[in-house]
Amino acid sequence: MKHATRLASVAAALALVFVPISNSMAAPEAAVPRVSATPAHQALLAIADQYYDAVARYEPIGATENGDNRYDDQLGLSISPGKRALQFKMYRDFSKRLKTIKRAHLNADDRINYDILAYELRGLLAMERFPEHLLPITQMDSVPVVLANYAGGEASQPIATVKEYDAYLRRISQMPAWIDQAIANMREGMKKGITQPKAIMISALPQFKKLVSDTAEANIFYTPIKKLPAGFGDADKQRLTAAYRKTVGDDIMPALARLAAFLEKDYLPACRGSTGLGALPDGAAWYQARVANATTTTLKPDAIHAIGLREVARIQQQFAELGPKLGYNGPAKGLPVWVAAQDKFRPFKTEEQVQAVFHKLNDVLDTKLPQMFTLMPKAKLDLRLEPELSRATASDHYTAPAGDGSRPGVFWSVVNDPAKYGSTGMTTLFLHEGKPGHHFHIALMQELNLPDFRKYGGNNAFTEGWALYSETLGKEMGLFDDPAQYFGHLNDELLRATRLVVDTGMHAQGWTREQSIQYMRDTLGYDDYAKTETERYMAWPGQALGYKIGSLKIVELRHRAEEALGERFSLPKFHEVVLGDGTVPLALLEEKVDRWIASQR
Repeated sequence: MKHATRLASVAAALALVFVPISNSMAAPEAAVPRVSATPAHQALLAIADQYYDAVARYEPIGATENGDNRYDDQLGLSISPGKRALQFKMYRDFSKRLKTIKRAHLNADDRINYDILAYELRGLLAMERFPEHLLPITQMDSVPVVLANYAGGEASQPIATVKEYDAYLRRISQMPAWIDQAIANMREGMKKGITQPKAIMISALPQFKKLVSDTAEANIFYTPIKKLPAGFGDADKQRLTAAYRKTVGDDIMPALARLAAFLEKDYLPACRGSTGLGALPDGAAWYQARVANATTTTLKPDAIHAIGLREVARIQQQFAELGPKLGYNGPAKGLPVWVAAQDKFRPFKTEEQVQAVFHKLNDVLDTKLPQMFTLMPKAKLDLRLEPELSRATASDHYTAPAGDGSRPGVFWSVVNDPAKYGSTGMTTLFLHEGKPGHHFHIALMQELNLPDFRKYGGNNAFTEGWALYSETLGKEMGLFDDPAQYFGHLNDELLRATRLVVDTGMHAQGWTREQSIQYMRDTLGYDDYAKTETERYMAWPGQALGYKIGSLKIVELRHRAEEALGERFSLPKFHEVVLGDGTVPLALLEEKVDRWIASQR
């Protein structure tokens, strides 16, 4: 998913390290009157609102990706060393101000806000020592590619009104400055031995070459002019056409050409041959900080690696029972490879056929989910195809609704070749990326009465952990009665377990890219996808760890509640407890569930 945002720069800026705030976090909440206008409450909300606006201005594309369109005319230059230093100073100032508020004077809701804000600020400051800004481009994300995907007006940034056309133009007009800063940063990284792995930049280069065009009219950033609404006045049409042609032709095209030439001729030859983050200066600590961000735990990479191996073995044992139901009688470990080779599990000829399956599943879920959820978002879920530019490196994903309700949440399916699109994983995919996964969590979070920094923020362990847990609900709804769809569910769960192994393997244990690709092929039956996934983990160290770690915690908490409450256990109520306060670190989630269990006895 994105997520949240799909930009690694935003993810890096919000890299969080969870440390329990204090023992008072578990104090009885009833000790504080639930009043909303105390000086402490007002001071906390003021700090929280100012903090969110500061982060949104620092990374306005991140705000756009998260459904906040107030800064759609801004690009931001957070990769500038000077601005980066100022931003960390600002985080220190916010941290000092927050400490002036006495937590004991806050009510239960405010304590959650206080704890999460303190946690985020501490995590942000912990990342200051690591030069994320020297690695501004990967094959998974970069400012030019994200802005190019916005050009059609169908992604996170709307381009439909004259005001929105002007906002997008102002934003892309700032891109040459970003490109020049990115080149300068990468040159500095080359001097310091801090570069991307060569393999992922080889994968990234075609994207940037594709952005280069012979004429302004042929450039992707000119796309809005080709889609000018008929209702625009003639004066606006003429003004916008001239402005886009000039900006794209005079400024953007030369900058894109500079970037593509630099990447191919200068940067690629200087890129490192190593694979993991641990190979960089201070790399072990750098990776540990990212692990903490992704999992909101203090787990070490070696411990996570061991969890991954155990989960892989457990899931493979289930393949032994499932294989014969699919017509397979070989070793359980070989089931994914066998399924991947069967034409019957690739029945599609067109993109529309793929989409039709997702639409039918969406309708079925509308009848089943009310039995499991009483707390659901009001925002609708739309189903769309991934734009062509990013299909080669994208995975199916979800984007949040607009904060003002003007745009629904979107499930994006990525169909590069319909004939190669496997059918077995479609149900579990939609449960994860659509509903009740990301949509029920992220869209609902925008509708809760939360400060903006929580409404539009979050952490990967809860976000992806909830989505992976949501996949397991398919069995209870009868969606996995088809053995092929249940295989798809188990194989996707196996993917998340495999990620624990290969991510920590590459970044902490010295695995090579080739080792990871081979392990994924052997374990999952993937071919080209093993390369894409491996390079994703290379580009986003630690990001893939939150899925399984978060899911395991939610499953553990559900089992704890079921055992403690017996017949009094309510699944809709449990889901309400988990989702009702939005995204929280896993330790806070555990405390919430434990308090709920105690209150039901």
